[in-house]
Amino acid sequence: MTLHINESEVKALFTMPLAIEAVEAVSKRQAAGEVLVHPRRRFELPEGAFFHHMAAADLPGQFVATKQYTYVGGKLKFLVCLFSTESGELLALIEADVLGQLRTGAASGVATKYLAQKDGSTAGIVGTGGQAKTQLEAIAAVRKLSAVKAYGRDVERREKFAQEMSQRLGIVVKAMDSAAEATSDVAIICTATTASQPVVPGDSVSAGAHINAIGANHMRKRELDAATVAKCSRIFVDNIEQSRQEAGDLVLGFAGHEQRWDTVRELSSLVAGICPGRADPSQITLFKSNGIAAWDLAAAVCVYKQAKERKAGRELPLWQ
Repeated sequence: MTLHINESEVKALFTMPLAIEAVEAVSKRQAAGEVLVHPRRRFELPEGAFFHHMAAADLPGQFVATKQYTYVGGKLKFLVCLFSTESGELLALIEADVLGQLRTGAASGVATKYLAQKDGSTAGIVGTGGQAKTQLEAIAAVRKLSAVKAYGRDVERREKFAQEMSQRLGIVVKAMDSAAEATSDVAIICTATTASQPVVPGDSVSAGAHINAIGANHMRKRELDAATVAKCSRIFVDNIEQSRQEAGDLVLGFAGHEQRWDTVRELSSLVAGICPGRADPSQITLFKSNGIAAWDLAAAVCVYKQAKERKAGRELPLWQ
């Protein structure tokens, strides 16, 4: 029978270490051509609403996952469907807000593991929402952080974020008064906002920094300006086809310099050792994340296996 796994169960079953392991493993299989990825597609609905869908298949693992989500009335609703390609059965229906936050954070954790300076111990984050929390959690999982600076537009919210993440990670997280303060003189920068205009001043990015830009996934929105993108000597994305459609940081940043797309590589090829990462300590590196279905697939398989092992979720008698 199909297993329904709700948000609270996902939260109990799925951890950041598991998410990082799953994303790193599926990235290696993606580079080997064993994982197929269909980029996100959108339907624009009346009154500013959207429906999104994406899919991926793990051929040797014999799994297919589809992710569907809506944006209506300012609210997002996420669902991942996991299928067996061996039997054709729908194995699980997984409520996927927490799953999505963890897999997106995990991808930045993987990128940070391979691209940030090995001894990088300071981080700056712009954004204080749910995605920002898992971004910081993932970075802290792959680098020994000593201090973090955080900025968000809402004063009360950024102070609360700093307090919560300090307690959760056992690291000093300090709320700052500007994005420039948060992103200057740090080894790792993360942007996790809903902004449509750049939030990181290019002159605040230090030599040797690694940037994870995860917020904007529309070709007319960006968190990094062209000057910041131009300073990045190594640029990685999750999927080049999808990035050409919706990575505004690069679409707008490369405007007039389309040949720069030839230098962009996929994170999976880095993880698999097919292409090099950081070549020297002074390079500025960038991971522009839009989110791909391969990560949802890997996360869903992990959650499903955990649920079966721990007897979580509830069976739905579909097609009986």
